[in-house]
Amino acid sequence: MGRVFWIFMALLGFALILLLSSGDAGTVLGLDNDTFGRVVYMGIWGVLIVAGIFGSGMRFGDIARQLMLWSIIILGLMTAYLFRYEAQDFASRFTAGLIPGSPLSQISDNGRQEVTIFRGNSGHFEVQAAVNGKPVRFLIDTGASSVVLSYKAARKIGLNPDDLSFTIPVSTANGRTMTAQTRIDVMSIGSITRSNKKVLVAAPGALDSNLLGMSFLGTLSSYEVRGDRMFLRD
Repeated sequence: MGRVFWIFMALLGFALILLLSSGDAGTVLGLDNDTFGRVVYMGIWGVLIVAGIFGSGMRFGDIARQLMLWSIIILGLMTAYLFRYEAQDFASRFTAGLIPGSPLSQISDNGRQEVTIFRGNSGHFEVQAAVNGKPVRFLIDTGASSVVLSYKAARKIGLNPDDLSFTIPVSTANGRTMTAQTRIDVMSIGSITRSNKKVLVAAPGALDSNLLGMSFLGTLSSYEVRGDRMFLRD
C-alpha cells in the first residue's frame, strides 16, 4: 500500500506541474486546462477507490462482485436522473387518472409551461387548484368573466367574507346572485401560477361550485380543448 501511495503522489505532482507550467498556452497534452483538471480530479478518485479496494485484502472474486454491484447502483442513479422528467410526467398522468381534476404539468414544444386537464365524469372540465396554499376545486367556465369563489371556499383559503360587501351582480348556472370583490395572494393550477389576482366571492349559499373564468384564462398565451382534454399554456 505504501508503494501505491507514493506512486499516486508522484503522478499527482507531475500532473500539477504540467497544469501550472502550461501558462498562457491554455492546453496540457492537447487538452484545455479545464478538461485536463477534470481528468486529474476523476483520476484521483479512481486511484483512491482502486487502492482502497485492493488494499482491503479482499479476494479478486469478491472485488469483482463489489465493482459490479457499485456499477449497477451508479448506472441506476444516472438513469433515474436522466429520465427524471419522464418519471414526473408518468406520475402526473397516473395521478390524473386516479384523481379526477388533477392537473398534468409539462413543458410544451416551445418551452412554455403547459397544463393538461381531463374532462370529468360530469362532462365538464374541473381542476384542482391551489389558492393561497389551500386546495380548491374549480369548474372551468369560459363564459364567466371572473374567478368566483363560493362563500365556503373563501373561508377555507383564509379570507373573511363577513367583512365583504356583496354588491356586484353576476349570472351563474343557479341564476343571478350577488358577489363581493377581493384579492388573493397566489393561485396555481399545476405549474401555472398567478399572484395578487382579483376574485369574486359569492354570497352565502349562492354558489355550489367555484368558477374559473376569463380573469385567469385570459392571462394565458392560449387554451384549447381537444377531445376529453383541455390544454392551458402559460
